[in-house]
Formats: sequence, C-alpha cells, structure tokens
Amino acid sequence: MRTALVTGASRGVGRGIAIALAEHGFRVFGTGRTIESAELPDTIIRIRCDHLRDEDTAAALNQVAAAGHLDLLVNNAWSGYERMVEGDRFTWTLPFWEQPMHRWTGMIEAGVRAAFVTTAGAVRVMLPERRGLIVNISFWAAQKYLGNAIYGIAKAATDKMTADMALELKPHGITVLSLYPGLVRTEAVLAAAEGGWLNLGNSESPPIHRTGHRRAQRTQPPDGPRRPGSRRR
Repeated sequence: MRTALVTGASRGVGRGIAIALAEHGFRVFGTGRTIESAELPDTIIRIRCDHLRDEDTAAALNQVAAAGHLDLLVNNAWSGYERMVEGDRFTWTLPFWEQPMHRWTGMIEAGVRAAFVTTAGAVRVMLPERRGLIVNISFWAAQKYLGNAIYGIAKAATDKMTADMALELKPHGITVLSLYPGLVRTEAVLAAAEGGWLNLGNSESPPIHRTGHRRAQRTQPPDGPRRPGSRRR
C-alpha cells in the first residue's frame, strides 16, 4: 500500500488532499494542531502535531517511518490566513511596516520552515527506496504582488526551496514540485469575505478533491518533472 503524509490536514486544502488520497487507496497520515477533532475518514491516521515545534515534527515522522516507507509528502501546514481580521480591521493587506509579527510566524515559521524541517526528515525515509514525491503548497504570490509582502516572501521562498531540493534529490529518484491550488474557501478566508474584504468569485471549495486525485495519480511520475522544481496547477 502506498503511504502519504499530509501536514496541516485538519481543514482546508490539506483536509481535501488527505481525503482524496485515502479514497485512492493510500494509507494517509495527517498532521495538525486540531487534527483530533477534524472531520476526516476513520481510515486517515491522525497525528497531533504543531509544526512550530521540531520535536512534534520528529515524533510524527518517526510514526510514519514505523510504517516502513513513505511515497508522498504534501507540505500544507500554514498559519498565514489566521487572524486576517483583528477586531473590526482587516490587517492582512497592511503595508509590511504595519504588519503584526504573528503573520511572519504563521507564513515563514509555520509555513516555509516547517516544510523544510518536515521534508528533511521525510527524505531520510524515502532515500532507501530511491523514489518518492514531495509536494509543496505554494501560490502565484511567489511571482507577483498579491496584497501582502510577507505572503510574497513566503511563497517565493517555497518555490526556491522546491527548485533547489528537486536538484539535490533528482539523483536519488525523488521528485519535488510546487502546487498552486488557487484561492480556497477555508474558514479564515470565508470570515474575511463576509466582511467584504475578499472577492471569492474565482475561489475553490475546500475539499478540492481533484487536486488530491492529481497528486495520487502522479505519486510515481515516469519521467519526473519537466524541470526540477516545476510548478503544477
């Protein structure tokens, strides 16, 4: 049975991907701070994990490693959309010098750094098999300004991390790519939209099962990406 680890699987994009992978017959491990109360199928193995704590991440990876192998890692853990509205003020689009520092922590520490730490541990599980797929959730903010400087920094860093990891892992048969899922109607995004601060006209529903289905189908790409660190949409 193929094995997948999805970080940040409690809700939103991560939850949708975890469910889709389980439907495709994967043994799925899902991590999250609130994973124990998440609406997930019983087949998904829940691991409570705060990816800001390296010891939590290490413990989660040890549990996955005990399964024997890891075919797919989806780095989705992300706190960048939390507290978009503070009081009656939409602070997410403030200029960088007025941004609350919790947003840096949510995007860079709980996002980029967490993905780096998790990937480093996951690769050690994948290396003996000389195969695997690592998917980093990113977005167009990596390439153009989308209303928040920290957001752009985080997504650009994610894509650069993807590209460089892909180059280093290519000789070992492990593929790394970035996935741009689009604007997803998660709880935090819906809360911001209710206040009139976000336009959901081009958004996707949280399950986005087709994204998970594509990941399931590409777990062992025959020829790897078109180039190391390529983007998929």
